[in-house]
Amino acid sequence: MTDNPTTNAPAQPAREAFPIERLLFSIGFAVVAWFVFWVVVLLAVLQFVATAIAGRVNGELKGISRSVILYLAQLVSYVSLVSDERPFPLGSFPKV
Repeated sequence: MTDNPTTNAPAQPAREAFPIERLLFSIGFAVVAWFVFWVVVLLAVLQFVATAIAGRVNGELKGISRSVILYLAQLVSYVSLVSDERPFPLGSFPKV
């Protein structure tokens, strides 16, 4: 008797197709995330200037910063395959 390894081998699960659409969206959202990061840096600088002038944190800038930071987190989550929900403008803008 000869053993044929191909007949006794367990069935391999079918491999999923490479998500090329997801890759293209991820590249686009990564570029958007890069720009949004610099918006966060600009908002931080503006907040320091406003704090230096007024002597306290500007509440409106703080709210805008919080929204933009949540959006950045949404972008990075999608690009890093943590989340399948597409970020704004294809999905909803994150709410504070």
